[in-house]
Amino acid sequence: MPELLLELLSEEIPARMQKRAADDLMRLVSDGLKKAGLEFDAAHSYATPRRLTLVVDGLPDVQPDVSDEKKGPAVGAPEQAINRFLKSNGLDSVDACEVREVKGKPTYFFVVEKKGIPARDILLALMDHVIREVPWPKSMRWGSSLKRWVRPLHSILFVFNGESFSGYFADNGFGSLDLLHDKKTVPLGSVPIGDQTSGHRFLSPQSFTVKDFDDYRAKLEKAHVMLDAGERKTLIQRNADDMAAAKKLTVRPDIGLLDEVAGLVEWPVVLMGSIDAEFMDVPPEVLIAAMRGHQKYFSVLDKDGNLAPHFIMVTHMETSDDGAAIIAGNERVLRARLSDARFFWDVDSKIKLQDRLGDLKDIVFHAKLGTVSEKTQRMESLAAILAKSIDGCDEAEAKRAAKLCKADLVSGMVGEFAALQGLMGGYYARADGETDAVADAIAEHYAPAGPNDSCPELPVSVAVALADKIDTLAGFWAIDEKPTGSKDPFALRRAALGVIRLITENNLRLSLLDVFDKAGAGDASADLLGFFADRLKVHLKEKGVRHDLIDAVFALGEDDLVRALMRLEALGDFVQSDDGANLLAAHKRAANILKIEEKKDARSYDGDASEGEQAEEHALHAALNDAGSACAAALKDEDFSAAMTALAALRGPVDAFFDEVTVNCEDGGLRENRLKLLSGIRTVMGSVADFSKIEG
Repeated sequence: MPELLLELLSEEIPARMQKRAADDLMRLVSDGLKKAGLEFDAAHSYATPRRLTLVVDGLPDVQPDVSDEKKGPAVGAPEQAINRFLKSNGLDSVDACEVREVKGKPTYFFVVEKKGIPARDILLALMDHVIREVPWPKSMRWGSSLKRWVRPLHSILFVFNGESFSGYFADNGFGSLDLLHDKKTVPLGSVPIGDQTSGHRFLSPQSFTVKDFDDYRAKLEKAHVMLDAGERKTLIQRNADDMAAAKKLTVRPDIGLLDEVAGLVEWPVVLMGSIDAEFMDVPPEVLIAAMRGHQKYFSVLDKDGNLAPHFIMVTHMETSDDGAAIIAGNERVLRARLSDARFFWDVDSKIKLQDRLGDLKDIVFHAKLGTVSEKTQRMESLAAILAKSIDGCDEAEAKRAAKLCKADLVSGMVGEFAALQGLMGGYYARADGETDAVADAIAEHYAPAGPNDSCPELPVSVAVALADKIDTLAGFWAIDEKPTGSKDPFALRRAALGVIRLITENNLRLSLLDVFDKAGAGDASADLLGFFADRLKVHLKEKGVRHDLIDAVFALGEDDLVRALMRLEALGDFVQSDDGANLLAAHKRAANILKIEEKKDARSYDGDASEGEQAEEHALHAALNDAGSACAAALKDEDFSAAMTALAALRGPVDAFFDEVTVNCEDGGLRENRLKLLSGIRTVMGSVADFSKIEG
């Protein structure tokens, strides 16, 4: 069946935009084809630095014929209504209509048979729409044209069923050269459309003609263009690994850099260069940042995992000297970059972090929350409070680290390499003679920055990292600057997840409400705790923990995350058991009865119940007393499994009560006591979790 091949050739597309653009191109075309009734077998998109390509297999030659029927008024309807129907459909009389029975009434129908349009014509109209609609984070106009694209378009390859369209793409859409008597009248600034493309900008710049996707891909390969980004990444990684292994080294893993570099070259050529020995005493993170950020080089490691004096680069040129000149040129550029880094390191090391604190007064953290200097003062106080709840944490060291942790923001090195903030502070702290605990805490206080980031474990590091994140969260909640929808400009969701990981992975026993209050959240503390419950749902989602169970635990005002997780685990096991499932149903039944009767009587039935008259009432009364005492003792000891076991003992008496006892009896005293027994079920179970929050 026919195949569509589309290529948009342009100036270099930023690497970060390529995959999204290729996906958007395929989405727009696929949606357009389906809307037009053109079914297809498969669609694939590709991106290189200079081109977006789409191939669609299994398209029909012609759009299917369709019947469009329109229902009109009933036979015998007012003449005015019939005339309106005829006029709206371009008809002269009702003779062109069919008459069908609708609910026993003869009704006019007009059926229009629409012949299918050639797929090629539909595709041309669709391509014009799609090219204009591809969303770019940033786009531009060039020349005198009003068209917008991420970079100036050079040509459009359009081949359908082995035939191309000879034309141009201008401001007013696609135009055909066949309709022009003089091809010189092609609008200025238009983009040519046809069956031609070109290869690598330098190695194979000549144009060539293609007839289908297989021909296109094979000719691109010969023209030094590797179309598939995944293949480019695989080639880069394999060649880099082989080159490093030849020197008994390994490539430092960097998936993000690999993705980026694969989007910078159409024909990857991997080379290895050397780092001058004079720079190897600079912190390795600085060298890595300079090589990665500025030059897109991969770092290599020796057998001990230390940075080796080599780097791996990826170029898009094959040269007769096997890249010797390219390597030499890149080594010169890197030497200049590292000289700058060395200068920052040497100069920054001469100024103590303590002496930089005054400069933090000039950096605004937030207009309503003061300067970075004021933030560190709040962090000092909070770190001292947190230190009391962290085993082995020295309060003085926690305060010292909190005081100094932001000082490297005004250093030259962090000004040049922002990603090194905190880390450089740790190096400078050691050079200043600070303790290892203080230096480590400064270096780690931003962690964990994401789900894949390691979490601090050293006591002082944990205290300062918590103080930083909790101060930020409490501050923004206090000024009512919370995340909304998908917008989170201050990364507060990430901060909350960081707090959750710091607490749970280090098994810290903290009252979050108390900490939030001391951090200045004030009346917003409860709302902030609710935000943490939502973040905990995200954190535990991969572990299969149900969101309603988290709600059931936090509804009790639980603000100790470690205790909450223990309670959650026990609750999860309980509700999955037969006893738990049946007791949950009984709780819902009791709660529903109480809700109705309390509303009707305008009173609550909380309070102590008596044994009642029937044996089932006696049994439930005794079971509630026993379960209440057992639950209270188990909860005090934080033995939540035992608390659930105590609840399970209620199943038999509760089932028997509902089977044999009439709650809303005529005797007012009996009715009140039985409602109090139901309230007792709600109370005892509610001491463990809010079972009304649990679904199912």
